[in-house]
Amino acid sequence: MVWWKEWVEQAIEKLESLKLLRSLRPIHLSHGTNTNEFEVFDGLRQWDRASVEVEISETTFHKWLRDIPSPGDDLGGSAVAYTEAGANAGRFRKLILFSGNDYLGLSSHPTAVQKHGMGPRGSALICGYTNYHRLLESSLAKLKSKEDCLLCPTGFSANMAFMTAVGNVSLLLAKGSQPSIDERVAIFSDALNHASIIDGIRLAEKQKSVAAFVYQHCDMHHLNELLTNCPMKKKVVITDSLFSMDGDFAPLVELVKLRKKHGFLLAIDDAHATFVCGKTGGGAAELFNCVSDVDICIGTLSKAAGCHGGYIACSKRWKQLIQSRGRSFIFSTSTPVPITAAAHAAVIVAQKEMWRRKAIWNRVQDFRDLTGIPITSPIISLIVGSEATALQASRHLLEFGFHITAIRPPTVAPNSCRLRITLSAAHTLDDIRNLTAALSQCVNFSEIGFYCTSWNAARL
Repeated sequence: MVWWKEWVEQAIEKLESLKLLRSLRPIHLSHGTNTNEFEVFDGLRQWDRASVEVEISETTFHKWLRDIPSPGDDLGGSAVAYTEAGANAGRFRKLILFSGNDYLGLSSHPTAVQKHGMGPRGSALICGYTNYHRLLESSLAKLKSKEDCLLCPTGFSANMAFMTAVGNVSLLLAKGSQPSIDERVAIFSDALNHASIIDGIRLAEKQKSVAAFVYQHCDMHHLNELLTNCPMKKKVVITDSLFSMDGDFAPLVELVKLRKKHGFLLAIDDAHATFVCGKTGGGAAELFNCVSDVDICIGTLSKAAGCHGGYIACSKRWKQLIQSRGRSFIFSTSTPVPITAAAHAAVIVAQKEMWRRKAIWNRVQDFRDLTGIPITSPIISLIVGSEATALQASRHLLEFGFHITAIRPPTVAPNSCRLRITLSAAHTLDDIRNLTAALSQCVNFSEIGFYCTSWNAARL
């Protein structure tokens, strides 16, 4: 890993010599947040249920059941909706949400308060970076045990910014106008990585700065083979830590062993594990006790934080490089101040209200006990096969009062359509009992359980 530190240092020196190194200069907004003033609670409150109890109009309900396309204007309150829906207009149906990503139920927490409107509107490098943004970056860096952190508008833009910055290392250090094959960065990516990682790699490939290698999902033997046969010196391995469509964890312990063997830079997208996994909510690396072995931790604030935005937790020098060459960061308007303040509040509350992490893992155990399906995370992927089967199951659950959408291509491969169920700390044991009872009428638990067990065994 000494090599990567040297390469980043050399890239920053090159940017500095070209007068291309960019700085963040925070605008100070008065009445800053005092974290000691945040009110925290010791258990589920009425407002927490707002994160999982939703309503849809009867018009939407019946269109969904019949799979009628909708432009989204059938809210039930307009004259048009009344004309189309007749007696159903203005009527609503309560659903329990099992398809969101608000794992800790923090989106309805009363702590976050707006004080400054939207704040300065501009990119972070122009005028959009404030003391609130810096406060959030510092809290995330501490959570991830990293030297620093860079906020991005979304998790998608965070991955795009990181991958293009990685490519810029070879561009900046190339001896000629374009890096030779050997000078490029070799990026090794899990086959089921998020689209934002894939698109970031594609953009870097277009710049002829990287070479991409895709290894079979969580297959460390295949990855080791690719690394061993790769002649390029600069290597990066990037993976989701908790896969959003399958609910399984990347084999981080094995990845760390390969990192020590091959000396690559290890980056993880910790979007679905942050705040959910680990004693303090530090994510998958904390759960598997390998925080110091993960070089770059990318994530989002739109999942368990119940908010919006993305981040890259890294060293100070990596931050300088990304903020200077990560185009999706440079050319995007920064996150509005109230959203930034709410996200910071969520970081503090998620760490202090430890009962939320305990609650969500209790729900994981409840689902496992009631179905016999050996799930390992709050993301439950029930693969049913065809689109028709998935849509039929989704409509069946809708009739029983559960909002669970069918996941279809292009999100997943053909004939691997599924019901993607996500659990929350705001769900109750009764919610899980009612859900599994409804599921049992459209899903054979014994077949699903056998499939999951044999599939995981085959991967290991």
